[in-house]
Order: sequence, then structure tokens, then C-alpha cells
Amino acid sequence: MSAFIQQLPALIGVVIGAFGSYLAVVRGDRVRFRREQAARWEERRLAVYSDYARSVKQTVTVTYRVASELGNGTHPDPLTPEEAKPLLAAANAGRDPAGEALIMLGSSEVVARSRAWVVTVMEMERFVREGTRDAEAWRALLDQQRAGRTAYYAAVREDLGLPPGHSARRPVRGGDPVSPQR
Repeated sequence: MSAFIQQLPALIGVVIGAFGSYLAVVRGDRVRFRREQAARWEERRLAVYSDYARSVKQTVTVTYRVASELGNGTHPDPLTPEEAKPLLAAANAGRDPAGEALIMLGSSEVVARSRAWVVTVMEMERFVREGTRDAEAWRALLDQQRAGRTAYYAAVREDLGLPPGHSARRPVRGGDPVSPQR
């Protein structure tokens, strides 16, 4: 019996060590699971943010082409308002589900910035649907749209923890070197 009592401290040490190892492994697994889960959600949010931006940009491109046909812009592939109707309808139909996903997964700041951007894009759409011929008003809408897009992308980058990105202001080839692209 005395041999057992002599080895009892060592046995207690082994039990405590095994229990400590178990706790360390469980805690490490929990931390890794949370980190992986956060990474998956960030990937999903990035996909939703990108899909939404792409859907809004489709409307911008169509309106830019129609504005060129109306004499308000300089897009190389003008489009008549009649030709644009099905394209605008398709762009709007694609934007709705992308917007719902954005509302569901996006941060409140990103959702607010997306709303400001899309309201301007809807004004651009109304402008060309009405057949307005006013180059200065169109230029103001384009500037407002660019500012909305920039604010949206800045909010997305902040939400995803990315460093500030490019402002998307680059010279148009053959045009004014200060003039930004769409």
C-alpha cells in the first residue's frame, strides 16, 4: 500500500496533465471553428457585395449607352431607348434578388451606401426612359453615381477589413485625362 501512496502524486499529475491537454485541444478546436466560420461568412458577404455591384453596374451601362444615343454621353455603342427596354428590365430583375441577399447579409453601413447608389442609378434610368436631352444634367447624374459607387465600395472594404482601395478614377483613353470612366 505504501508503494501506491508513493506513486499517487505522479498519478494525480498524469490525470491533471491529461485533463489540461484535453481542455487545450477543445479550446483550440472552438477557436479554429469560429475563425473558419467567420472566414466563410466573409466570403459569402464578398460574393453578395460583388453580385449586387455587378447588377447595379448593368443598369448603369445600359443607361450610359442610351444617354449616348440621346446626345448626352459618348459611349461608343449607343442604344435606342426601345432597344434598351428589355435590357433595363433584365437588369432590374437581376438586381432585386441581389439586393435582397445584400439586405440579409450586408452590414447596415453597406446597405445604406447601396441604397444611396441605387437611388441615383434609378434616377439615371428615369432620365433615359423619358428621353431627356440635357448633357449637363446627365453629367451631374454620372458624377453622383460615381460618388455613390465609391462610397459603396469604401463601405464594403471597411466591412470586410480590407485596406482602402482604388478610387476607380482613371483616365479615359483618348479623352480628357482628368475625366473618370463610368
